[in-house]
Amino acid sequence: MVDSRNEVELYEIHASTTTGPATGGDCINGKFSKNGKFPLKDRDVDFVSNDKLLDENQDTPEPETKLSKCKKLIGNNWLLILTIVAIVLGFPLGIVVRQLDPSKDALMWIGLPGDLFLSMLKMMILPLVISNIISGTASVGAKSNGKMGLVSITYVVVTNVIACIIGVALSLAIKPGQSSRINSTLSVQTSGLESQDIFADLIRNLFPSNLIHACTHKLQTQYKQKTLTHLVNTSQGPLINQTIVEVDKSLGYAEGTNLLGIIVCSVLFGIATSQNKDKAKPFLLFFTSMSDLVTEILKWLLWCTPMGVLSLMVASIGAIDDLSSTFIKLGLFVCTVIVGLVIHQFGILSLIYFVVQRKNPFSFYSAQIPAWITGFVSTSGAMAIPDMIRGCEEKHHFDKRITRFTVPFVTTLNADGSALFIVSAVIFISQISGVDMNDGQIAVIL
Repeated sequence: MVDSRNEVELYEIHASTTTGPATGGDCINGKFSKNGKFPLKDRDVDFVSNDKLLDENQDTPEPETKLSKCKKLIGNNWLLILTIVAIVLGFPLGIVVRQLDPSKDALMWIGLPGDLFLSMLKMMILPLVISNIISGTASVGAKSNGKMGLVSITYVVVTNVIACIIGVALSLAIKPGQSSRINSTLSVQTSGLESQDIFADLIRNLFPSNLIHACTHKLQTQYKQKTLTHLVNTSQGPLINQTIVEVDKSLGYAEGTNLLGIIVCSVLFGIATSQNKDKAKPFLLFFTSMSDLVTEILKWLLWCTPMGVLSLMVASIGAIDDLSSTFIKLGLFVCTVIVGLVIHQFGILSLIYFVVQRKNPFSFYSAQIPAWITGFVSTSGAMAIPDMIRGCEEKHHFDKRITRFTVPFVTTLNADGSALFIVSAVIFISQISGVDMNDGQIAVIL
């Protein structure tokens, strides 16, 4: 019972009101008390604060179960799972199609969805590269752009040299060309380009004379052979005819996008934009909006990846005439290249990533699996640029100014996988032909 001497003053308030008078106090059942005690008929009721009542009534989150984690994982990686399923189904379906002996027209229709998928990706490569590089380089200063370019070139050169060394070492150790199952008579088609001309063409393509023309063509040295007949005096008899073959070099154009020249020009435009921020605001806004629009379109196109991968794999495997003979002849060579790529990717590049970032490289690789699949199916690293940018920005939250400059730039220049394959193929062919290569010839290959 409440003592009359300790009786408190009560204030009637509306039932829905949750606050008392300005003097403060506690509220329950529509009555307000100054000292926290509420007189009832025969006992006191201690006050329970509103915050505590809300906390008790609030639903506590249920612990996350393994099933919910699994559903969340599948929901976040649905596209990747579908792509892997397409790869797994592509091999057996391709073998089944090959057993049916399809015609070229049938294979064309089977591979048509994959061809359309690659065409759509190719359509967006140039807008993606140009808009991302201009917007990325314009967002940072010229000094930062120079540092990023220097680091990127250094990385490209070092990784390419390491890949060449791995390819040579494995080819000399495994000796895939000395297998008895390989036919010693193989025809090898060469491009006929000299090393100095290839390097000169690379430098010329850095600065295209016409940006529009560079979207479809690139400079390349061309050779024209002339056969000349001369009369030559001999000391033992009359004049004889001597045939001389002369090679004339000239500059021409080959089909293909001059992506390197477009990147250099985009970098120059981006640096100029960063130096003239006020005047170049409309220019920068245009390419920034263009980058966002292209990225949005690519997100739609990436959902076509499973169907495109399945179509291309079935059509490619179905077009092989003698699958078992091809694997028997080139099996050891293919294994040599694959082992080299695994060592380079998961050994050398992982070590570089760990030393620089001090992080687990395999967590980074998990975000790049879609890019690997796209590059593998399309046999082009440029096709994987959208997936690489998406993985770096959305999964690892890298700075857009860095990813949108370095990813297209390094993808265009870096060819460590191709370098490993080429040096392995050269030694493979020399072993088939029975030619022993000395240290100087191996050094020239590197």
